[in-house]
Amino acid sequence: MTRPVLRAGDTGLVEAVCVVHADIEVRGRVGRSAIDKRPVDGRVAVGALGLDGDHVCNTVHHGGVHQAVYAYAAEDAHRWAAELDRELPAGWFGENLRVSGLPLSDAVLGAHLAIGDTLLEVSAPRVPCATFQQWSGEKQWVKRFALRSDTGTYFRVLTEGTIGAGDEVRVVRVPAHGITVRDVFTGADPALLERLRAEEPSISDDIRMQIDRHTRKQTSASEVQA
Repeated sequence: MTRPVLRAGDTGLVEAVCVVHADIEVRGRVGRSAIDKRPVDGRVAVGALGLDGDHVCNTVHHGGVHQAVYAYAAEDAHRWAAELDRELPAGWFGENLRVSGLPLSDAVLGAHLAIGDTLLEVSAPRVPCATFQQWSGEKQWVKRFALRSDTGTYFRVLTEGTIGAGDEVRVVRVPAHGITVRDVFTGADPALLERLRAEEPSISDDIRMQIDRHTRKQTSASEVQA
């Protein structure tokens, strides 16, 4: 299936800006999570580590400059809501931004998006975890989310500013390599990801490790078939 990819000049709309409502208790080693995010009114300051009023509990696996802001497409959320037969309000996916009009799961690594006076750079796919499973209350949610691979995207903050609901989201730069967060998440073409490593200097160490895992998995599969 051919999927739309973000192009320079494309525009979307911020439907909601979300920050932590309250930490929740989760089973296992995690203990607490800030996944419960809900919309807030007015303009929200955006710094290098994310939105004012937001935070991360598990700083080992979440947060940092390469996961400063998480955005999820309204269109993807609507598809899930129809499939699950329940409302999935802004923030349900743990996102900071619910955005309509842009295929965020097919955003190109290194693309720049301007929102108001804030400039963001596409940095990583969202990888679902056990906390997301517990939060959802849906059977085999992580597996289903991974198979769909509508992951949304993380951003790093290039220019600090403010963001509010109703802001236009404008794609101002898209790297020529064209490799998307979905490509990184699925790892369906490890050779393509090796090209990303060579051509996109902005990728994080975490993305490099994901590429390594996909390469090892393909190598192991090839050895089994040999």
